[in-house]
Amino acid sequence: MSNNKLWDTVIRGGLVFDGHGGAPLTLDVAIKDGKIAAKGTDLPLDHASSIIDAAGQWVMPGLLDIHTHLDLEVEIAPGLGEVVRHGTTTVVVGNCSLGAAFGAQKTAGQNPIIDCFARVENIPKHVLEQCAGVMDWDNSADYLKHLEQLPLGPNMAPLIPHSMLRIKVMGLQESISREATEAELVEMASILQDAVDQGYIGFSTDNLPFHYLAESPNTDQRIPTQFAKVSELKRLTAVLRSSDRVWQATPMPSSSIGTLARFSLTSGRLYGKALRVSALTALDFSNAPRAGKAFLKIAKLLNSHLLKGKFHLQALSMPFKMWGDGVTMPILEEYESTCQLIAKELDDREGRLKLLNDPEFIAQFKHDWLRGKAGWNLPRLLSLLGLLIETFSRELIDITVDRCPLVSWQGETLDQPFKRLQQYQRDKSGASGPEEAEFFASFAPVDDDADFMLEILRKWDKDFRWFTIVANKDPQRVKELLFHEHTLPGFNDSGAHLTNLAFYDGNLVTLKIAAQESLDKVGKAVKRLTSEPADFFGIDVGNLNIGTQADLIVIDPDALASYDSDSCREIQYRDDIQNEQLVNRSDGVVRNTIIAGHSAWEQGEFTPSLGTVKMGRPLTFAGRLS
Repeated sequence: MSNNKLWDTVIRGGLVFDGHGGAPLTLDVAIKDGKIAAKGTDLPLDHASSIIDAAGQWVMPGLLDIHTHLDLEVEIAPGLGEVVRHGTTTVVVGNCSLGAAFGAQKTAGQNPIIDCFARVENIPKHVLEQCAGVMDWDNSADYLKHLEQLPLGPNMAPLIPHSMLRIKVMGLQESISREATEAELVEMASILQDAVDQGYIGFSTDNLPFHYLAESPNTDQRIPTQFAKVSELKRLTAVLRSSDRVWQATPMPSSSIGTLARFSLTSGRLYGKALRVSALTALDFSNAPRAGKAFLKIAKLLNSHLLKGKFHLQALSMPFKMWGDGVTMPILEEYESTCQLIAKELDDREGRLKLLNDPEFIAQFKHDWLRGKAGWNLPRLLSLLGLLIETFSRELIDITVDRCPLVSWQGETLDQPFKRLQQYQRDKSGASGPEEAEFFASFAPVDDDADFMLEILRKWDKDFRWFTIVANKDPQRVKELLFHEHTLPGFNDSGAHLTNLAFYDGNLVTLKIAAQESLDKVGKAVKRLTSEPADFFGIDVGNLNIGTQADLIVIDPDALASYDSDSCREIQYRDDIQNEQLVNRSDGVVRNTIIAGHSAWEQGEFTPSLGTVKMGRPLTFAGRLS
């Protein structure tokens, strides 16, 4: 974008937050050739080709989203409009051990992109097939070249994904059946070192229990990264440690000792030099309130003078509200019974119904559903003490009906129709009306809420859409987590769980929470969403310094103050990915999104350039370290 004018664009008279955390100043900001060219008061406007009037608005660096799974969507929608419209101009990809750094990795009978992503990230296989179908590279160097050629909207900072690395070296089947040999460890470390030399910002692994493969014969197996021993992680993270790159990690919920052992790899005291670790997650869990506090205590210990770590937990700025379509919900992978249902193909309603009527399955489902909810036993004691570590609450009062064939149920928590059903089965009274009475008449005898759930799933399958709040119900606690010294905002999962989650606007919600306190707090929030993560990951974005890439946004503070994320989620069918998606609509809050000097979003509309003109770039390590 070059012309005879001194500047391409001047953003005039906005309240400017520069990303460094200080007090905002009313300034003009000038852009030339994709970079910040000047800042000051009363810049001569006749030197600019275009002017954006930002009086009464906030101007700040483009926001970073540090936990996304947009690696695949970018192949068919490179503008990544669902993040751009919310002011995000840089995304970290390759999280949770999954990514595209080594291409499709497809061999005879094996399709790792589909196998790994379909259940873990709840992306339908036909969407994944579109994405994998255009992957024509097989190594990390060519992946960076590929990203360089795309008309990217946001900048993309890729991690090397451990599951895909294991598949590359060991093959899919071997990667989920045994430990790596010494020769394979050497090869993995060599490939990771090459990627580090190419500029990759880090490496990701995963240990969450919900993450299963999606293709036969491996639907009962977790993804490859979970088969690695601590010795393998030590070998690979040593490559990161020596070059100050980041390890994105998750805990082992089944083992506090195992989690501490793995996370202690951050320790400079134990290993001679600190390892940067960005870990999941700082959440105030509804069903396990002590777990979130325990993670923060672990973070404090790891970062203490005793252990000298560089460790943070990723925080979410809002209630962790998750939708399910029948059993298609990530956290239901916790249970042996629902895991079997989720493993069925999306359109295999008959297969799920057969399983739901199988006596052995019914017994397993009832065991899973009722564990710790009644009687006197160890699970019940742990539950009463808040120590039964489960993400999903199996209490009907925590399950709200969003959409189902019986319209009168929509908006109710499931405990309400369950109580009416119990009354109806006692004396044929209690139904809310003739339609519900007819529905209740078709029920088999129900002894408990497990029977009730089984019958709903048999009758409605995926026509039953519902939601639950997994964590972050307390707004004050959310604010504490967002600004905690051992966290960074950004557990948004953008690009994944297409119909389960929508936190694309998470960065804006963080700004809103800060604005409710003061402008000084907004300045701190901007830093935590821009320069602070950029410094941690070592990438050259996130500020408005002269000479840096001109990624910036203009925000309407009044629109932000009145914005309600929960009421601005909606399901839309997207033609580009040929699937429904749960999305956020914060239109009006972000007035302008500019990436490398290019306008991507203006006054509630995408510009024609988004997705057709190269704006962002693949970000490699630049050495900006906090």
